[in-house]
Amino acid sequence: MIPLVLILGAVGFRALGALGVRRFATWPAAAAHAMAVMLVLTASAHFVPASVTVMPNHADMVRMVPPFLPYAGALVYLTGVLELLGAAGLVVTATRKPAGYALAALFVALLPANIHAAVAHVPFAGGAATPLWQRIPEQLLYLAVALWVARSATTTTPVKERVFA
Repeated sequence: MIPLVLILGAVGFRALGALGVRRFATWPAAAAHAMAVMLVLTASAHFVPASVTVMPNHADMVRMVPPFLPYAGALVYLTGVLELLGAAGLVVTATRKPAGYALAALFVALLPANIHAAVAHVPFAGGAATPLWQRIPEQLLYLAVALWVARSATTTTPVKERVFA
């Protein structure tokens, strides 16, 4: 579901770009905004109380944290905040490059939790656990998009050339 938010979001934003919305004039810019939407959705689960069962919640996320890491609850809140900051960084053109690289590092850091969740069969919202064969490619997709967005971002605003007659 979440990869579809990224993919369909990128296509939708790029379609707006094709219709003249300059903010989404390139695929990397459209992907940056789609990833921001995806991150707001995924980050929200880090703060949802355990009593909410229609979506992943904080308790689900805590169970994902490998047992060798201390303060699992605090780590879940921290990663949720980092995802929200990354989302904000992606939509601001001036911070897109560092946000993309920071998110790539975050996605690498979160990989052990995703592996643990798949191996330990951690369920989400009372549903079945996501299998490892699905989690790893999803994480690689997010990593690849974050790096692509970062590498495609410009650090300065281009100045229009003046044509002299």
